[in-house]
Amino acid sequence: MLIHIAGPLTLSRQRGTNCRKDRSTLKAIFGLILLLFIDIVSAQLAIPDLSKRVSDLTGTLTAIQTNTLENRLAAFEQEKGSQIAVLIIATTQPEDIAAYGIRVAEAWKIGRKKIDDGVIMIVAKNDRRLRLEVGYGLEGVIPDAVAKRIIAETITPYFKQGDFAAGIDAGVTQIMALIKGEALPAPQESTEKAPSESTFLFLLAAGLIVGFILSLMLGRPMAGLIAGFGSTAVAALFFGLGFAIFLGILVFFMIIGGNRYSGWSSGGGYHSGGGGSWGGGGGGFGGGGASGSW
Repeated sequence: MLIHIAGPLTLSRQRGTNCRKDRSTLKAIFGLILLLFIDIVSAQLAIPDLSKRVSDLTGTLTAIQTNTLENRLAAFEQEKGSQIAVLIIATTQPEDIAAYGIRVAEAWKIGRKKIDDGVIMIVAKNDRRLRLEVGYGLEGVIPDAVAKRIIAETITPYFKQGDFAAGIDAGVTQIMALIKGEALPAPQESTEKAPSESTFLFLLAAGLIVGFILSLMLGRPMAGLIAGFGSTAVAALFFGLGFAIFLGILVFFMIIGGNRYSGWSSGGGYHSGGGGSWGGGGGGFGGGGASGSW
């Protein structure tokens, strides 16, 4: 009887032990998969902040080349409404440039909202890879096949010679020509006039002179308030409220802070033209475009 009873009990214990081992193995496998997934996600290249139309994170373009291209893209946006952005990075690894490109498009939202007329040119220099991301609204005029031809026939021949500036410029020129032929809504007129740099410097200097004179009689805090409000009121008569408020705040802080803020008046604060802060207009992308290499 003892033999007959011990046999089933031993088998039951073995089965329970095996089940626990199986569960432990499954947990270990699941944990390993989870860690690998987290590593892959965390290893994705961060999307750079968007503040201008040309973002060269590699120093490939000279300052003159960057500014020239920036101004071209700004003028085209003002004329046609469409937004074009250029991003030059070293690598997109461990992602393929197409996967990275759609993440950039979703983060930057180049192009006008509900018109979706944006294009992003991404150059992964060390990978020798190139990508054109095309917004929904331009997929008719720049379908995948056309985007691939622009890359293969227009851009990469220059890249193979090491002339990245010429290749990007040629590609942008062809993209602009295609967009110009598309019937898109006209760009909206800006309701806020922007002063020239000389006007900005004149208003800033006038506010500072008045403020420093008042500071001799009233002290810096009170002089800063009066000069700041005065600068805002004068600027608002001729320009937009946004600029007027910016000027008033700048005058206030420069007066109460003295020389600590003097750098604003010489290249650090206001820039006219296309080099200032800029962002996408809310355009949508769905993976249209093409990739290539050189």
